[in-house]
Amino acid sequence: MNYKRGDILVMIMALSLVAALFATLWGDSRRGEEVRILAGDKQLALVSLSGHREIRVDGPLGTSTLEIDNGRIRFADSPCANKVCVHDGWASRGGEVVACLPNRVSVAILGGEYRFDAINF
Repeated sequence: MNYKRGDILVMIMALSLVAALFATLWGDSRRGEEVRILAGDKQLALVSLSGHREIRVDGPLGTSTLEIDNGRIRFADSPCANKVCVHDGWASRGGEVVACLPNRVSVAILGGEYRFDAINF
């Protein structure tokens, strides 16, 4: 195909716009500072995300193990059957929630900027 100068310019501008939007919307600048750990409907702790440590949380099925590592958190182990919470991996952004629903343990990341004010369907 023969592209004219204007065609190439439009393609370059479109790719630049996509790259800028990607960096803005999915960039890594909204890290949380602490987490709220819940078991059932009770808040167990408010913990900083700094450093490295493991936290054990008891739920109806047994003990879930949370791992904190320099600004991020994950379920390292949990007694649930499918271990979806373990396979979800690391979370680090303000507003993110990770949970083991069968064991009724959840973690909400606080601080940083929330990614969206509202989501509409």
